Amino acid sequence: MKRSVKLLVLLLLCCAFSATGAISQTINIGLNYPQTGPYSIEGLDQFRAATLATEEINIKGGILGRKIRLITRDSKSRVDETRQNVSELFNEGAQMVFGGSSSAVAIEAGRIAKQRKKLFFGTLTYSTATTGKYGHRYVFRECYDAWMGAKAIAAHLNKRYSGKKYFYLTANYTWGFTTEASVRALTNTIDEDIHKVTKTPFPGANEIDFRKALSLASMENPDVLVLVLFGKDMITAIKIAKSMGLKERMQIVVPNLTLGMAEGGGAEIMQGVIGTLPWTWKIPYLYNFTRGKRFVEDFAARFNRYPSTSGASAYTILYEYKSAVERAGSFDTEAVITALEGHSYQLLKDKQTWRDFDHQSVQTVFAVELNPPSIVAKDKFKLDYFTILSSIPGQEAAISKKRWTTFRRIMGRPSHL
Repeated sequence: MKRSVKLLVLLLLCCAFSATGAISQTINIGLNYPQTGPYSIEGLDQFRAATLATEEINIKGGILGRKIRLITRDSKSRVDETRQNVSELFNEGAQMVFGGSSSAVAIEAGRIAKQRKKLFFGTLTYSTATTGKYGHRYVFRECYDAWMGAKAIAAHLNKRYSGKKYFYLTANYTWGFTTEASVRALTNTIDEDIHKVTKTPFPGANEIDFRKALSLASMENPDVLVLVLFGKDMITAIKIAKSMGLKERMQIVVPNLTLGMAEGGGAEIMQGVIGTLPWTWKIPYLYNFTRGKRFVEDFAARFNRYPSTSGASAYTILYEYKSAVERAGSFDTEAVITALEGHSYQLLKDKQTWRDFDHQSVQTVFAVELNPPSIVAKDKFKLDYFTILSSIPGQEAAISKKRWTTFRRIMGRPSHL
């Protein structure tokens, strides 16, 4: 009987060791992205690209010999959902979490990451607050921010609309506020008595909200209508603007664009709209970036469409995390942060750098104009939406260290992460 008990104990220990060994062969990484809600179009591309990157990395041996296990949650672009999701992801052993498509969501995910002393990477989170007011040691942002986008678009708008009247229709949350403020500052349209604004709810805005806001814009009759809206909200608003005849009366500007937004609006409605983005599937072909072209072609072969900025960011984050872990020789969060800070990389476009003082990825930003239907229709996927108007180098576009430090002090935040 004693011998049987000893054998049973030995067997259980062996099973436990075997299970531990199996677990040690994987690394959990969490993706908190909008599967539903107003930004779900951008979320889907994050998932697609993250899946592609995970498979590629795992086929080549994973990260330090451990295969990635991608765990996902639906943020719904809501802060309360994100709070629960990211806590659960870390409880399930996620070594790192990434995602976004709402700056409020990214900021909350970063807050949880800081509590757990784990890393969070932002995919689509354009509010300057993400790495500004709310920036900290455990948050890195791969995409550009509102200031960088505004810098790129202002260079174009100031040539054509200097001294003209603007009207802002802004999503009522942190991304909307900081994007509007950035465009105002860089186009000299700060005076709200002249360049008026109306805000729409986020999340939860509906057609009535947008129609009411656009009616105010119509009465003001500006030269430039700035839609500080994103995802399905922008698509709904611009369709209403078209039906009200506003497109023929004023230049429409969408500061932060994505391929999904352009496609959702449609070529006829989106034609002539001006905006910015950090990457489009045509960039690798225009500038001969080999790795970027391979990503576009692999993504297209798998999903029968081109990847968007959202997908490119998610894909890049996984490869950059892998690279940092391997440089550190460890999954230890502090060691990985040290490996990231100040590191320059090139994957899908030209060189980018993780700044050490704010963890912003500094990169080239592009001002674009939406193509006419005749050009869009010629593309095999009917997704040739963007013509590059101009570009601005990352160092020129990004908030300076002096400005960042000054702002942090004003906000009562430490001047270092």
